[in-house]
Amino acid sequence: MSTEQQILPKDAAAAEGKVNVQINGTWYRFPKGTRIADACNSVGVHVPCFCYHPKLSVAGSCRMCLVEQGMPPRLAPGATPTYNEDGYQTIQWMPRAIVACANTVAENMGIRTDGTVCTEARRAVLEFLLTNHPLDCPICDQAGECKLQEYTADYGQLTHRFTESKIKKGKNLSIGPRVNLDQERCVLCRRCVRFMKEIVGEEVLGVVGRGGHNAIACYPGKTLDSNYSMNVVDICPVGAMTSKDFRFKMRVWFLKSTPTIDVNCGTGTNINIWTREQQVYRITPRQNDEVNSCWMPDSHRLNYGYVNAPERLLTPLIRTDEQAEQRPAAWEPLLRAVAEQLRRCKSSELAIIASARLTNEELYLTKHLADLLNVKSLDIVPRRGESDGMLISADRNPNTTGARLILGKDGSTLPDIVRGIKIGKIRSLIVLGEDVTAEVGIPADQLRKLHYMLVVAHSENPTTQAADAVLPGVTFAEKYGTMINVTGRIQRLNRAIDPLGKSRADWDILRALLQECGDVPLKAARATSPMEILEEMAEQFEPLSGITWANIGNSGRQIMETGITIPLIEREHAKRA
Repeated sequence: MSTEQQILPKDAAAAEGKVNVQINGTWYRFPKGTRIADACNSVGVHVPCFCYHPKLSVAGSCRMCLVEQGMPPRLAPGATPTYNEDGYQTIQWMPRAIVACANTVAENMGIRTDGTVCTEARRAVLEFLLTNHPLDCPICDQAGECKLQEYTADYGQLTHRFTESKIKKGKNLSIGPRVNLDQERCVLCRRCVRFMKEIVGEEVLGVVGRGGHNAIACYPGKTLDSNYSMNVVDICPVGAMTSKDFRFKMRVWFLKSTPTIDVNCGTGTNINIWTREQQVYRITPRQNDEVNSCWMPDSHRLNYGYVNAPERLLTPLIRTDEQAEQRPAAWEPLLRAVAEQLRRCKSSELAIIASARLTNEELYLTKHLADLLNVKSLDIVPRRGESDGMLISADRNPNTTGARLILGKDGSTLPDIVRGIKIGKIRSLIVLGEDVTAEVGIPADQLRKLHYMLVVAHSENPTTQAADAVLPGVTFAEKYGTMINVTGRIQRLNRAIDPLGKSRADWDILRALLQECGDVPLKAARATSPMEILEEMAEQFEPLSGITWANIGNSGRQIMETGITIPLIEREHAKRA
């Protein structure tokens, strides 16, 4: 068959809305309009860059992403293109390099990322940047994550030719309540400037000075006080922007990163928890274009102090009589004593207040505990606020959607439980993961008048202090499970540290209570992990059909439509469209 009769690669690619591009000698297909940098990185060919960020506008200022480009030679008038045996035209290489971030792919384009021209150009860029950059890597918080460090090792000169004095700029400047700026480390990529302007919508940062004295600074009369200000620390490629919360606390190469989700609101922002030796040191956002893009609010990322706080409950507690103080107890005897007390309670006088901060698996066990004890008064504590129009949801619970699916509850019967406690109709209470004094307004003296109260909680609070028995649970950083966010997306919660002290995961506590309270013909009561409980739930709840721990993945899966959207993601989708 002749070449004319064959389907050429350009025609096959065009039918898919794509173009053929050769990268370092290998042909690939990419959608039209793909930036060269993104195309290369998507196939594992790294293109270094300082200023480019896929979520921000293109600046093209650092010149670090220089690559060599080639195209088919321009045809003479009346001439027709010729193709080789593979169906491609000959590539004629340009004598100069181009920036990969600001240019897009085209049909039959050739790209070299390791050629002599672009490699030498990168060396020159790095040599220029290092003329004034301080050699303070040993004390820089960005060491281990610094792009300038990495690129200098990959592309830098072995010798230093600059012999003049370095220009001195601002050091450790406080530009906001949570961020410090080292101007002398800055490579002027302006990512921070573009983030505040394009994502947050606040023009706070800009470039002042001229020539070698250029520097990032806040506009007069303004400070970097947005609730999204710490994202500039994440996207800074060097150590210019640093977090006051994390500054000088720990070297990043000592830390373990665990992918999980935020539990401060119903958005379920994807995060990484950074830990070492049972201690949480920081939280950073993890990219998920359907949930939080690349960002997260400061208020959520800094709300981790309670994980290692002195108020943590580290051992089970029991009160033997009304006047006695709570004292430590062993797990197994206390579980048997609690189960005996719960069996004695009249079901009409017993209520359960659960939490939409519990995982789906824990809520599932809660439902079966209520069924076993014939409890009809069961509900969760709702938390509502105002959406910030970006990533903070009006629903301040992380798993209200899951609670509605599994329990069929959303806080509508909670007032009846509160009223029943007040008038003495409800004489016994089980509280799971909530402080009902602070969150619901039940006075501590009313709780002490109850015939019996069991509390499962991770930290000491007025409710635990009034309890007859306290079973120490864990925080979100210490357990596995799943949650469903406000848009109907199921996501995985991963354990970053082991349960502290003698505390146990809430699902483990509930499973043990089920076993002690009666002979339960339920696979979940004998499960050895939340993953096994999820398998049983998938058989009973239609939205969970076919869902397994493995196929949820680190990005989650959409399992239902709630009619709720995440404002920042909607704007990003509209911009991309």
